[in-house]
Amino acid sequence: MSVARRGTLTVAVLSLLTLAAGQAAASPVTAPAPAAAAQGAKVTRIEQQVAQDLARSLADAGWGSQVRAGVRAGAVELSPLAGRATAPAARQLAATVAEADRRIAGAKGLGQDLGPLLRVQLADPSMRAALDAGAEPLVAAAVGDDHARTVTAYDRAGRAHALDARTVPGQPVYLVDLDSARTTAAGLKLIGEELARKGLNTPAAPASTAAAGWWATKVDAIEVSDDEEPWFKGGAEMFALVTGFGQDGKARVDSVTMPYLDYDGTVYYPNQILVNWSNYKYNLADVVLMEDDGDTNYLALAQAITAVLLTIADQGTYIPLVNAVLAALPSSWWTDDPDYVDSWYTLARNSSGRLNGAAANGWMSVSPYFVQEF
Repeated sequence: MSVARRGTLTVAVLSLLTLAAGQAAASPVTAPAPAAAAQGAKVTRIEQQVAQDLARSLADAGWGSQVRAGVRAGAVELSPLAGRATAPAARQLAATVAEADRRIAGAKGLGQDLGPLLRVQLADPSMRAALDAGAEPLVAAAVGDDHARTVTAYDRAGRAHALDARTVPGQPVYLVDLDSARTTAAGLKLIGEELARKGLNTPAAPASTAAAGWWATKVDAIEVSDDEEPWFKGGAEMFALVTGFGQDGKARVDSVTMPYLDYDGTVYYPNQILVNWSNYKYNLADVVLMEDDGDTNYLALAQAITAVLLTIADQGTYIPLVNAVLAALPSSWWTDDPDYVDSWYTLARNSSGRLNGAAANGWMSVSPYFVQEF
């Protein structure tokens, strides 16, 4: 898919928690162990091994026909597809992929009960004609590096081929990547649970009888723009993180999934609630838009965010968390993990109309919205 990917994890979380400009000297915080953050880098290696194993399995003509039919319909979960097949090569692949799913869940800091995570799809719709004409497909794994010059793909003999990363190949390529919608939902849930476990993100008090509801900021329209999206990235999942101070005076982060935000240069009209102002003490909040490129370790991300939020005390005014966040992030997080897309600062309850992102990589049109109780 063509979606915006810019920056690094450090920049993303920095923008996430930049709420204004102050509190330069935050208390020291303990960053997660570099080994924990580095776990996410294993995902790409696992995907590459599965891509090679899948390529070899396609030597079985019957199984190859089943895969061909599956990818023609779109992205298909690899483990169930192989598990339903009777060919020995497919059954062996099914066991390999099931184990890879479990290893990926562990590398991303998630539980083992997420179900199938790896899927396979045609790398680009333009390849369908060659696939239908009987061209032998290669198999590659979604690559995390936007600036890669070549992409390694495998044939049925397991031989590696270097493909030009800048040009869509004429030969069909099956792309092995993650069901990022599933992993992102689980990851954001984990972040919320970690914050709650540390006493952060306390639920807001019920609305008063007089109020009979709560004010929100609603996204009426949104668009991201990025002209550098390579063909080999595969699917990704967008999500927003809203930051501010909760009613209890503690910093908080609320996550908002945006599964519809797939393509750059496309305007979406989600009418989606972005900010629930009853959760916040001050009439200001920031929003950062991110995406999961696959290697995200959500447990390490949750621990870093939690560690920095615990060091910030409400001082009766809206304050920033920049230096504390930088101190919380280990150097091993300078990777192509959850990419920074854009950010919006000092969003207020009465904000309305078109708001351009700080990184000039997107815009959204918002409006105040009152959610009334029944």
